[in-house]
Amino acid sequence: MDDKKSVKKQSPPKSLDRIKSSVFSRSLSIAKLTIQTGASVAQHGVTSVLKSKEDKEATWKQLLLNQASLISSELGELKGSLMKAGQMLSMYGEHFLPREANELLKSLQSDSPPLTWAAIEPTLKKNLSQEKLDLLEIEKEALACASMGQVHRARIKATGESIVLKIQYPNVDKAIDSDLKAIRTLLSTMKLLPKDLNMDPVFEEVREMLVQETDYELEANLTEDYYNRLHGDSRFIVPKVYREFSGPKILATSFERGLRVDDPLIQSLAAERRNKLALNFLDLYFKEVFEWGVVQTDPHSGNYRIRIDPQGHDQLVLFDFGATRTYPEVFLNPYRRMIKGALYNDREQFTRAAMDLKFIENQDNDELRKLFEDFCFESVEPFIEANDARNIYQQIDSNGNYDWKNTDLPQRLSRKVFQMIRQFQWRTPPREMLFLDRKTGGVFIFLSVLKAKIRGRDVLLKYLERI
Repeated sequence: MDDKKSVKKQSPPKSLDRIKSSVFSRSLSIAKLTIQTGASVAQHGVTSVLKSKEDKEATWKQLLLNQASLISSELGELKGSLMKAGQMLSMYGEHFLPREANELLKSLQSDSPPLTWAAIEPTLKKNLSQEKLDLLEIEKEALACASMGQVHRARIKATGESIVLKIQYPNVDKAIDSDLKAIRTLLSTMKLLPKDLNMDPVFEEVREMLVQETDYELEANLTEDYYNRLHGDSRFIVPKVYREFSGPKILATSFERGLRVDDPLIQSLAAERRNKLALNFLDLYFKEVFEWGVVQTDPHSGNYRIRIDPQGHDQLVLFDFGATRTYPEVFLNPYRRMIKGALYNDREQFTRAAMDLKFIENQDNDELRKLFEDFCFESVEPFIEANDARNIYQQIDSNGNYDWKNTDLPQRLSRKVFQMIRQFQWRTPPREMLFLDRKTGGVFIFLSVLKAKIRGRDVLLKYLERI
């Protein structure tokens, strides 16, 4: 699932008896939040007139903290697309939104309580016949919960097979447009949306993905697609779909055991095993981008598990394919050439590809074009050679291994993006980049948590040679 949180047996969070599922009730709650937020912002403006710059910044930060807590608490009970949109935008916001806006959006990723069995069971009964339900023993306590739905473990009585049922929250699909309008209004009220950046393509991309993620029949198809693509590759495990127990709002898949990447047992694995897992994870990412043109764009750590093998043949378990996106070759071809040009310091190839995607245009300021080029040429740092002039931070050792844990590369890249936006009023990048950037950032985080020190260049070159 998207932001999967295990429900701890020893101290389960308080379950919700219901969520506000009608557009009217949700809009009312969000309108109330917006009014409260607007009043707080106005009050801040009045009281800060005579304050010093430092005091103004301090009170503004405190205001944001207070509002984030209030908003996160309220939206946790609303669930649905508003929470999910906040999470999506926070990934995008790492580069293109003010830091304060991103902190607010990140607060939406806090733990959200599950619905009680009495509240979720009607959805189950509406989507599965009693005859099919009689074939299952379903645990009433949620195994995991997220913004759009929650997961319950079950057993098929006839075979003893363990499966999981992903059950969508009531009516979250009907509230997507009103929820997105609400979160945009909320951010505007807090003056956290950049005035000089066209956010329409961003919100439209988020909308399309939210609509897709509420279509569990499509997710079943996408899961089976990945299952078939990786069938026979012992490095990866994709759950099997049980069509007889699935439907528009229910997705039944095999229960697959595994540990989170930050589990102490995974963290204590020998460096060689963690590095092997990291290389396999990186290889899958490049396979998606360079070979398939199909990318699972939700890299939340809850969507992966690691299955430890006594002989050291550890496996990556892959979950949640609702956010899988197919990219057209008209986008992927120049995008791949941009990567190749950046890696090989081929400025001519890079510039042609960047112009094909309209990252840069003829009329752009030379300084902006140079800054964007520097950004992209630095972004491939994990894959350069030790003797490359760009290895000024000595992140690549003499064997070509990159330390994914101890690097400030994300921070360096973010500073360049903010400079492009603030100094040159840079246009919104192609909308395809929203979730592709999200995936890239997630891959970086996953390898960082694994404390990987690997030579990723060889993995990348295997795919670049085909271009």
